[in-house]
Amino acid sequence: MNVIRALLRLAVGAWLALVLCADRTAAASTKRQLEQLLDTENHTNNWAVLVCTSRFWFNYRHIANTLSMYRTVKRMGIPDSHIILMLADDVACNPRNCYPATVFDHPQKTTDLYGDNVEVDYRGYDVTVENFIRLLTGRVEPHTPRNKRLLTDDKSNIFIYMTGHGGEDFLKFQDSEEINSYDIADAMQQMWEKQRYREILFVIDTCQANTMFSKFYAPNVLSIGSSKKGENSYSHFHDRDIGVSVIDRFTYYNLKFFESVDMSSKHTMADLIGTYNTTLIHSTPGVRTDLFARKLEKTYLTDFFGAVQEVELTPEAFPIGQKQASI
Repeated sequence: MNVIRALLRLAVGAWLALVLCADRTAAASTKRQLEQLLDTENHTNNWAVLVCTSRFWFNYRHIANTLSMYRTVKRMGIPDSHIILMLADDVACNPRNCYPATVFDHPQKTTDLYGDNVEVDYRGYDVTVENFIRLLTGRVEPHTPRNKRLLTDDKSNIFIYMTGHGGEDFLKFQDSEEINSYDIADAMQQMWEKQRYREILFVIDTCQANTMFSKFYAPNVLSIGSSKKGENSYSHFHDRDIGVSVIDRFTYYNLKFFESVDMSSKHTMADLIGTYNTTLIHSTPGVRTDLFARKLEKTYLTDFFGAVQEVELTPEAFPIGQKQASI
């Protein structure tokens, strides 16, 4: 009898151990599912900050770069209320422009980038290093209007695009001042500490662009540049009518890829980066992923470029077209 009781105790103990183990496995699985759900819910809105730092007519292409990117993010669904557009000069109304009130990014002039629906938030001499840093960190003056504020939170994904003339660790603003890689790195760290973003996609098209994100240290930042240290970033499509180049190569080939992308696209950042061809771009684009938590293959382009739509599920079909009962 003692032997039988001992065997029964061992069997019960083994059974309890299996139950506890199964419970722990189920609990761990449930925890992972909740984390995935929360991770999805933590992304509720997208913003874009598009900055052209150049002035003067001969920098026409930098205006076109920025307006082309502006057109793309709007087409993908980000509204003007979530786009901050900074243009240091207005080439559309420049007396040298033989096509007044227009800006084109191709000699065929099929698309007027300026059009009738462009909302410039910072124009001319308002495009300064100080205003850019204040915009990112939220340290704007109390009287600053809403369209000049980056009203993001810890659930916001932000796309930051910059173009202009630069060099190793600096980017010129209107040929009168410079912002360096340390300035932007510190601003992003302040943004993280103040819970002003969830993830950032930082893209820059300038000479030696990759050095501009070499000093970043804030988490959840994915950075892409047009050229490595010691390399120039080159223009594309010289327009004989206008007399200047109308776009930069790196920006052009990014936009060319985006023409095949819409709001429902499943293309990823890996797909975009995989199209970079140094022979066509004439420089070596760089990608920094060590601060970014997700894999590029799992990061959809629409995570930054598309509108985030909230969907409410109801237990019953909504009677569209039927007369609703009065309340």
